Formats: sequence, C-alpha cells, structure tokens
Amino acid sequence: MQRFFYDKIMKKYLIIFLAVFAQNIFAQKIEFTAKAPSAVVSEQSFQLQYVINSQDVKNLQIPKISDFDIIAGPNSFTSSSYQFINGKSTSSFTTTYTYVLLAKKEGTYTIPAATVTVDGAQYKSNALSIKVLPPDANAQQQSKNQQQSNGNSTHISDDDIFILPLVTKTTVREQEMTMLTYKIYHSGNLVNIDNVKLPDFKGFMIQDIDLDQNKLNGVENYKGRNYQTYILKQVLISPQNAGKIDISPLTLTGIVRIQRRVQNPRSFFDSFSTYQDVKKPLSSGRVSINVNPLPTPKPADFSGAVGSLSMSSSISATELDANSSLTLKIVIKGTGNLKMIKTPKVVFPTDFESYEPKVTNNFTTTSTGLNGTKTIEYLSIPRHSGNFTIPAVSLTYFDLASNSYKTLTSESYTLNVAKGSGNQAVTTYNSVEQEKVQQLATDIRYIKNGSLNIKPKIKIFTGTIIFYLCYIIPLIITVLLGLFFQKQARENANIALMRNKKANKIAKKRLKTAEKFLKENKKEIFYDEILKALWLYVSDKLNISLSILNKENVAEEMSKHSVEPTIANEFLNLLKDCEFERYAPISDTNSAMDKIYSSAISLIEKLEGTIKK
Repeated sequence: MQRFFYDKIMKKYLIIFLAVFAQNIFAQKIEFTAKAPSAVVSEQSFQLQYVINSQDVKNLQIPKISDFDIIAGPNSFTSSSYQFINGKSTSSFTTTYTYVLLAKKEGTYTIPAATVTVDGAQYKSNALSIKVLPPDANAQQQSKNQQQSNGNSTHISDDDIFILPLVTKTTVREQEMTMLTYKIYHSGNLVNIDNVKLPDFKGFMIQDIDLDQNKLNGVENYKGRNYQTYILKQVLISPQNAGKIDISPLTLTGIVRIQRRVQNPRSFFDSFSTYQDVKKPLSSGRVSINVNPLPTPKPADFSGAVGSLSMSSSISATELDANSSLTLKIVIKGTGNLKMIKTPKVVFPTDFESYEPKVTNNFTTTSTGLNGTKTIEYLSIPRHSGNFTIPAVSLTYFDLASNSYKTLTSESYTLNVAKGSGNQAVTTYNSVEQEKVQQLATDIRYIKNGSLNIKPKIKIFTGTIIFYLCYIIPLIITVLLGLFFQKQARENANIALMRNKKANKIAKKRLKTAEKFLKENKKEIFYDEILKALWLYVSDKLNISLSILNKENVAEEMSKHSVEPTIANEFLNLLKDCEFERYAPISDTNSAMDKIYSSAISLIEKLEGTIKK
C-alpha cells in the first residue's frame, strides 16, 4: 500500500515537472533567420545558414537558388542550454542548417525566404541580398611575384593595406549633415591596429554612429583587386561655417602578419615557413568638404535647423477648472540636424503658472543625418477662471529639398477655465481684459478695519540667569569632553591596555560564530573557531604574542598574572579536549560540541574576573 501511494505521488510530480518544462520550451518566440556574407567573390564558395531556436523542426523548404551552385549541405546541428534560477527552469534549443554555395558570376542576387514547420505552424525566414564581386584581376601576377621572391622581405606595399575616408556628400550646405566613414582595406593578413589618432573635426559638429559589430567586416573590389574591409569609425558631420573645410588625417599603426621562408640549415633543399608581425603606419589623408552658405537674409527666428521637418501639436484639455494642470505637446518630426532644433517658446496667459518643458528625443542615425522625433511637453496651471488663448508657436528651418526657408506653425488653442474649488480671486475676465488687469490670487490680503489693541512687550535678556547659563553650560560641556577625549587618547596609546579591554569582546564574537557552526553541525569549523577564541583571548589578555605562547608556558604566564593553577589547568584541558574531539569518531557529536561550547564560555568568564590590568 505504501509503495502504491509513493508511486502515485512521484507520477504526479513528474507530470507537473514535464508540464512546466514543456511550457518553458514552447512559450519562447520562434525566430527563423537566414545568414550569409553580404559580399562574396566569384568562383569562391561561402556558407548559407538557416538558424531556428527550436529542436522540433520539420519540413525545411529552401527557395530555388539558380544564381548559385549548392556544392554541399544541408548539414544540421542542434545545441541546447538549460537554466534553473530561483525555482524556475528555462531551456533553449538552436538548430542550424548549413549549405555551401559557389558564386557563379558577378552581380547582385537575392535569395528568397525559406520556410519551416515547428509544432504544426509554418515560419518564414528573411530574404538575403548577396553581391558577387569579380575575381581579383591581379591575383595571378601577385602569385607569380610571390613565387619568384625569396620570401624573406618584410616590406608591405601601400596597395596591400590602406585607409579610405568615404564621404556621402563632399558638397553640402552650411549645417547640413553628411556621413563620413573610415574604412581599412587589407589583403587579409591584418591582425591588429594600434595608436589610433582621430581627427579634431575643427569646424564641424559631429555625431558618432553606433556600429553594428556584425557588419564591420566585409569584402570589396577596389580598382580591380578584392580586399578584406573593416569599418574603423563612422560619424555624421555638420559644418558650422561656409567655405572649404579640411578634416585632418586619421592615423594608426596596422600590424600585418607576413609569411617568411627559412632555409633548413641541415638540408640544402629543405625549407620551412615562419610568420612575423610587421608594423605599418597608415594615414587616411585629408578630407575636403565644400560648404555652401545658407541663403541670406536669414529669418530672425532661424536657429540653424537644416533638413526636412514637420510639426504637430495637441493639448490635454480645452475646458478645465482653475488650479488644474494643463499639458501642451509639440512633436517635431523629420530628418536632419535635429539636435540644433531649439525648444519653441510658448506664450501662456499672464497668470498661468508654467514650468520648464520636458524634452524627449527619439533619434536614429542615417546617412543624411538624424531621423526621428523631438517631443516637447509644456506643463501649465491656470490660476483664474475665464476664457484664454494659447497662441500658435512657430519653427523656421532650411528645407534641403526646396532649397528655401520654411516656417512650421502649430495650432492655437482657446481655453475655457471654470472656477475651481481652490483659493482663487473672484474676478473673472478674458484674455483681452487680462492685459489691463494684473491680479494674482494671493498678491494682496484683506486687512480688517477697526481698532487694534497693540501693546509693546519688551523683555531684557542680558544679565538674566539664563543669559549667564548660556555661557557657563557650554564651557562645562567643553571641559568634560576634553577630559574624556584625553583619557581615551591615553588609553588608545597604551596598546596593551586596549588589547586587554577588547579581549572579552573579540572572544564573545568568535564564540557567537562557533555557536552558529554548532547549530549547523559543522564539527571541524566549530572546533577551529573555539580554539581561535581561546588562544586569541589569552594572547590579548596577557599581552603576549601568539608566536611565543604555547601549552608549555601558558600556565607559567597565567601564574605571573595571578591566575589560579586550577583555572590554568582547566584551560589546558579544554584545549586538549577540542583537539581530540575535532577528529574523534564519536557518534554523539552534538553532545560533545555543546559541552565544549559551555566550558569555553565558563572559562572565559573565570579568566575575565581574574586577569586584570
């Protein structure tokens, strides 16, 4: 019968565990992704991978790939990970299908999305765009030169590695943003870079672009030769003045690994290869930007915003009570140097209590500037009832598309403010009358008319008892504190006295730790803590270094401090009991530990009453 209930309970827990486990597996969002290089070289192979975060994958259907030859695959691999944190189990699976493709001819090709079935549902991957570069025109000549050379040269050609500064537009308007990219081109043997010195960008306002780590490396064909590329830095630059502006070079040291052929000294015909890292100074050269001035005359309210913008506005309410809050929101959307947009000024009615506006920027970087929205929220509180008008606000910017200045205007709002329950003036007026009447709720208080019974009350403080006590009491406190701190200083200077005073406190602290190990039944750690408490207590109390204190001279040292021989023998016996019980195979371990703990407390109390300075 007992076995029956046990099996029943175990089955119940097993079902619950499997249910939770299955829920954690299938609750995750299915992601199906296709991966391949963005650029490859013609007649060279590359990998196409399909990755899905599940192990229950069925019916993978890849698209028809007519522009590439499939020379291997699919090879599948499944990885898994499990976590159990705070009583919750989580698991994840990743299945990867790998194909090896061969690029046929140069051009840009698209691989359509693939489909897969997981738990009866169909999922579609992303499509891929792959650029196929022509073969390296100088590959045969380079291979021939390499074979003809002796392989011992450490010279690195300027064609093997260099930096190019790439600018989206070299002719721009004043304040117009353009993207500058510094890219390293190398023949595939660049192992590191060092001593990077960036330009000062004098005359430009810059905005760094966060680079996608998965897109830093690539392959490009430059002047008939294929290079490995690495994007070193990417910034948005905005010229602040018109004219031709030069950007100083970016410099760095490239560390290139070269192969060398070394002749075997033991054989005339035999040789072997070694590798050497060679430093190559690199410079991007200067970048010149031609900056055309903005048309004149510039509008008076133009603050420097350049791009393509739009503006919208909204208000939280047009009818509200006095002393209630009101929020006016203005949203500026577009592309350009959005950080140059100044916060428009809203002219609220005179007795509205207004606060600093809250500005929220939501920008993303593009090749032509920042793209996104700038949201400004204005909080205001009307203090009187009446009809009011919040006038429209305007923003002037230079529109690059039309090559002209444009002014954006928001809506104006008419408010109907009712008398609220708070303390406010009785007078009700509209915004026109308000220009003539400037009245706030609590500027002038009502003064009661009638006779006032005012009696002068003069008290003389100087010469009273309290007057003298105010001098005497602080003086007495100062003297007492001085005596107290002087005594403390003398005691602190006496190291032996301080050790003697703190010995009991330290011993109790260690005994408290030992009690914790006693409750946890940690035998060896418990006895270690008891022994440390006893030895350190005697060392501090007798002012004797632990290095010279041992079982042979402890009784003698205690005798010098008037400790009775029976107490000294009790101390030695307790030390022996601790060392014995620490490794003794006794079944009643808790009883022995309790006895040792009680004896230690009792012995320290006896020594505390005997050893005195």
